[in-house]
Amino acid sequence: MTRKRRRFTADFKKRVALEALRERATVQAIAARHEVHPNQVSAWKRQAVEGLDEVFSQPGSKRGGEHEATIRNLHAKIGELTVERDFFLRGLER
Repeated sequence: MTRKRRRFTADFKKRVALEALRERATVQAIAARHEVHPNQVSAWKRQAVEGLDEVFSQPGSKRGGEHEATIRNLHAKIGELTVERDFFLRGLER
């Protein structure tokens, strides 16, 4: 019997990882309650712990740079589209 792979939302993973971090129940109990494998709960818990470094790192270091680059790219795209629109509008006026 083949089972279809399940996809879990980020919200679901976050809830399971937080429950595992609280350590009020064993990983096996959490896995049984959410119907996932205990190894998966451990992996999500480990990812959550590793991700804490980014949350508490210097403000604006990694995230800010990516955000600024995205904004720059979007502004450039807006400029391109504005030029194209103006070009086509002038063509329609003729």
